[in-house]
Amino acid sequence: MTEHSLLLSRIAPRITEEDGAFRSKMLGIAAGLDEVIALGRGDPDFHTPKHIAEAAKAAIDDNQHHYTGPTGLPALREAIAANLRAEYGLDYTADEIIVTAGVQESIMLCMLALVQPGDEVLITSPRFTTYDTAVTLCGGTPVPVPTFEKDDFALDVAEIEKRITPRTRMFVLVSPNNPTGAVTPPDVIRQIAELAEKHDIVIIADEIYARLIYPPHEHLSFATLPGMKGRTITLNGFSKTYAMTGWRVGYMAAPRDVVDKLTEPRHTLSINTCTVSQHAALAALTGPQDDMQAMYDAYAERRAWLMDALTEAGLSYGAPGGAFYIYTNISSTGMSAPEFCEGLLRETGVMVFPGTMFGDDSADYIRISYLQPLPLIREAMARIKRFIDTRKGAA
Repeated sequence: MTEHSLLLSRIAPRITEEDGAFRSKMLGIAAGLDEVIALGRGDPDFHTPKHIAEAAKAAIDDNQHHYTGPTGLPALREAIAANLRAEYGLDYTADEIIVTAGVQESIMLCMLALVQPGDEVLITSPRFTTYDTAVTLCGGTPVPVPTFEKDDFALDVAEIEKRITPRTRMFVLVSPNNPTGAVTPPDVIRQIAELAEKHDIVIIADEIYARLIYPPHEHLSFATLPGMKGRTITLNGFSKTYAMTGWRVGYMAAPRDVVDKLTEPRHTLSINTCTVSQHAALAALTGPQDDMQAMYDAYAERRAWLMDALTEAGLSYGAPGGAFYIYTNISSTGMSAPEFCEGLLRETGVMVFPGTMFGDDSADYIRISYLQPLPLIREAMARIKRFIDTRKGAA
């Protein structure tokens, strides 16, 4: 037995192949093409605002690049608590905040803390499948709660309740949602709270896209509801709101006794979030917000244009209430979503991702992210229309 095969034979059963293979395939194809228009990844096309980058440079120059405590810079935790209160009405103090290496690390920390072997975790679906991986690694079973195009992919409480069993440990509420952009309405949030109390379920409220809401939709933070703070961990971060994806700063908010329990496990994962990035995040919260408003306005313009263009092209979708994605139905083309995405990339240089990468078994949907300047989005739609017409003509 070779060294390679020996190691492979010792891989623990918890490590399974996920949907990264198709993503890698698409990125490999794109690497060999010219003039690719990327409408796949959830990475804002805007630069991180200058004052945020300058704060990071200043931290380096000032020798502020050593370890922080596992829970993060005290000033940043204070600023996060103040921001959660001002923006969402959430009542957390600085000692109820843990700064993490992106929300990805918060997700893993939540599952390590709360999921035991045999537990079931309900997850809004289609979904960000990092949750599936984290739950599985902790010995739990992810249970998708489906949403549907006819409802603009908004959650239906009945769909949650009929999947609750004696093994249900928690429900992961992601609003606005990735990949659908769906916003769970406040009245449904309140019904979910009643359900959580009735069945004694813990809630992970992933609110990473909460600043990206389009009127008339409204965001209601779950932990603001009576009695819910004690059964909720709220997740948020800087990647989407401030175009800081590569800086890797997220955070979780939970009651102080929970934070105390999670401090050492958080230290074990990565000691602390990059110190320089934490100084940048502090500048993001305490500095001017003009650049962010310009980003939001651009997203709203792109969203409106793209919805009209998709309708004109004969493609249906769930109207997104937030985030920067449109979950689009391509079943009318006669192609499966993976076939559509690969063919579109190879033949036109437009990259979008299939819903199958987001736990969608139907193979009828693609996720389009409007994270390119509007002229490029217009060009991408022209290419998509030509691709569909060519395929229909060939049929």
